[in-house]
Amino acid sequence: MSQKLKVGILGATGMVGQRFIALLENHPWFEVTTVAASPRSAGKTYEEAVGGRWKMDTPIPESVKNLTVYNVNEVETVAATVDFVFSAVDMTKEEIKKIEEAYAKTETPVVSNNSAHRWTPDVPMVVPEINPEHFEVIESQKKRLGTQRGFIAVKPNCSIQSYAPALTAWLEYEPYEVVASTYQAISGAGKNFDEWPEMVGNIIPYIGGEEEKSEQEPLRLWGKVENGEIVKSDIMNITSQCIRVPILYGHTATVFVKFKKKVTKEELIEKLVNYKGVPQELELPSAPKQFIQYLEEDNRPQVQLDVNYENGMGVSIGRLREDSIYDFKFVGLSHNTIRGAAGGAVECAELLKAQGYIQAK
Repeated sequence: MSQKLKVGILGATGMVGQRFIALLENHPWFEVTTVAASPRSAGKTYEEAVGGRWKMDTPIPESVKNLTVYNVNEVETVAATVDFVFSAVDMTKEEIKKIEEAYAKTETPVVSNNSAHRWTPDVPMVVPEINPEHFEVIESQKKRLGTQRGFIAVKPNCSIQSYAPALTAWLEYEPYEVVASTYQAISGAGKNFDEWPEMVGNIIPYIGGEEEKSEQEPLRLWGKVENGEIVKSDIMNITSQCIRVPILYGHTATVFVKFKKKVTKEELIEKLVNYKGVPQELELPSAPKQFIQYLEEDNRPQVQLDVNYENGMGVSIGRLREDSIYDFKFVGLSHNTIRGAAGGAVECAELLKAQGYIQAK
């Protein structure tokens, strides 16, 4: 009998759901046993439901192809088959809040890629290398929900992964003013070029809701747990512009930073390359050995060369140099559907398992 935890994917037919399935193939701790999607997919095999819309580079895993797709709205039925679920449902924010809480109340932990609960005060929004201590609010959340083991945990927006890790590595030098512009891949909208031909050779200077997330979510990562809630930090002012660019995978950021404390380029680089977190200490299955790499070449990081660093779970930083108005500027790159979405959520689930929050039912 398999000792792996049984996992369900909510929203399994979409791009992030597909990424979850690809990443979890042969995972040492987790096994996808249940896939759930909209009522129109329910009753079909997963392969039939996805049809010609499989977007990953690797084929649909054989272990998942013939699973019958559940109706994601039949919460009790789906929850009875799994130990926990990953959520990547495509619904309105209010619908997502409702359905994720419904799953949690069946005593099924929910690890979500969605934004709906990122500002719910007792829901931890975690990058495991940055703020694993925020998981402690789960105990307060369980009291509110009336559960013993059911809860919701989320990961932050994909675009902030390309610069928030660097700023975190530098917090002792007190960065206080940041300009961060992100150049975001089309897969962040769940699309490829076949589905979005107008993006070929094009740039769209607007992504709905993205600038607010880019400015505010890092402050929640650096917040404190007080009275069972996450209180947002006020250590930094961040302003952002977010632009859609004709790239399939990879969010790039150009960032300008002012520091309260004097610091050299060499000291900043040293902090980046030596930065480690709990996932590295615990050697979690999905954790990059080195979370942040620094690239010395003037023309790096590049999407084609660097987006898959550490299997897409690492962050690449380059072009760090002094600035004429700000103190320093740099360029960051992260994989938006691996580190920024499904992979980040898988790493969260691994840490939650390691800390005893997720167990077999």
